[in-house]
Amino acid sequence: MRHPLDIVAMFAALWLLASMVLDALTPKELTAIMIGIAIGPAIVITAVFYYLRCPRTDFAVMFAALWLISDIAIALISPKQLPHFLIALGFLPALLIGIVLHWQRFQRRQDDLPVPSPKRG
Repeated sequence: MRHPLDIVAMFAALWLLASMVLDALTPKELTAIMIGIAIGPAIVITAVFYYLRCPRTDFAVMFAALWLISDIAIALISPKQLPHFLIALGFLPALLIGIVLHWQRFQRRQDDLPVPSPKRG
């Protein structure tokens, strides 16, 4: 069973790790504190949906959307322009989840096709 304190500890550690990694990748004018404030609401919302045991697909789509919103927030508060790879990094989870969802839909469509039956003569 998921204990709320375990969830808080896990997502706080992820929040701190993400803030420090993004601090290392972004320009020096953008500090870890500014990044932490920008991604904090997304981390909290993600933790709440994790606690509520959202279905995997819904959780993945919600995570990708919040990651993209956080990327936009970081770009808005940054005093300098962000490198292009960081902007692409914001779209990466949404792109990967979209590819997986379309692949699953394609596989289900192949399973739903009727099997041809031999004609009787």
